[in-house]
Amino acid sequence: MSTVAVREATQEDRKAIFLVEERAFGRKHEADLVERVVADGEHLLELVAERDGRVVGHVLFSRLLVDPDGTPFDAVSLAPLAVDPDYQGQGVGTALVRHGHEVLRARGEKLSIVVGDPAYYGRFGYARAGAEKFTSDYQGDAMQALYWGEAPTSGQLAHPRAFAGW
Repeated sequence: MSTVAVREATQEDRKAIFLVEERAFGRKHEADLVERVVADGEHLLELVAERDGRVVGHVLFSRLLVDPDGTPFDAVSLAPLAVDPDYQGQGVGTALVRHGHEVLRARGEKLSIVVGDPAYYGRFGYARAGAEKFTSDYQGDAMQALYWGEAPTSGQLAHPRAFAGW
């Protein structure tokens, strides 16, 4: 089996990204969300995973604002992460998340929020305890935080416009 290569997404990847999102989730909802976030220019980092020249995975990190006291703090939202079903369970998602985290930390980001399976995202250091005091439309047991530095532990979360009503 060949290894997976992770790289930044390009405009030429749009169709392949849409197909990976659609296949991974079994619907177009997440694929449409990705396209709206990118079209709105609200993405910070978008990565694809390739195997044998084919895009088999995708992750999107977008800007998230935390407002703990009237002074917004820049954070990151990880959503969505998708791997083509034919390649799930082979480390593709792990490679995407780890590479994304390395890039974001190098850029000086301090906080990432995800809404997802705690068992899966806990492997990367995300924890429910770090997110339970945030106010958000997505607040719940699946909301988790990963801190790379000093950042607010409470406050209102403002997601990209594309997430409205999602």
